[in-house]
Amino acid sequence: MNWITFLVHLLRNDQSLLTIIESDYTFIDRSLAQLYGLDWPEDAEVDGSGFRRVLLNSESPRGGVLGMSAIHLATSYPTRTSPVLRGRWILESLIGDEVPPPPPNVPALVEPGEQVKPATLRQQLEEHRKNPDCAACHNRMDPLGFGLENFDALGRWRTQENGLAIDASGTLPSGESFSGPAQLRKIILSKKDKVMKHLVRKMVGYAYGRQLNKFDRCVIEEGYRALQANEFRPSSLISTIATSFPFRHRFYAKQD
Repeated sequence: MNWITFLVHLLRNDQSLLTIIESDYTFIDRSLAQLYGLDWPEDAEVDGSGFRRVLLNSESPRGGVLGMSAIHLATSYPTRTSPVLRGRWILESLIGDEVPPPPPNVPALVEPGEQVKPATLRQQLEEHRKNPDCAACHNRMDPLGFGLENFDALGRWRTQENGLAIDASGTLPSGESFSGPAQLRKIILSKKDKVMKHLVRKMVGYAYGRQLNKFDRCVIEEGYRALQANEFRPSSLISTIATSFPFRHRFYAKQD
């Protein structure tokens, strides 16, 4: 998958982890080139997976993980996109905020073909958010997901849904407003401290192979300071984790 190739490239070349949020290149194979509407460069850099690194122009919406079809597909339903799932993914997986589960007996959205009059998902969700039990979380998730609505369930770029123009703008509870994936990336980049701290927690947990606890906070803080001091290059974080006391003194229960 191209996002795995993308992350491996970052790690092997010790490039800034902020590139996860915003980048001027991506990796594609022939199928993704067609889906993204990009030319297949015969002379581009090739890795063992068959993906090729291509530079993106300043107008391209494909920079960073938010421009990758794997993310769009994983946060959609089989027949339609889901601003809710996409917004939740951004909050939980990228920024590191917790989102509580939905309350019981929440009515489902009307599926395509069921509504009497054409409506975009935005219009349906606006009705959905009139329920005060739903509004608290949806006011956080939905605006983020709306910023990716130009990508369909497969990640193809589109400008209309059900014959209606797509509105990819959003306003966060903090008052920050944006329109489209490019401006959404800028908003997330302004929250890079939260994004990178969440990434540090994930990498520490992966390296330790267990749930983190309060005693690991010092390693997380030290790892983040190392990233800050070294232009967010992953080598500094990996070195911090590998030389930390919990990593060097891991305990494994005796197996019978």
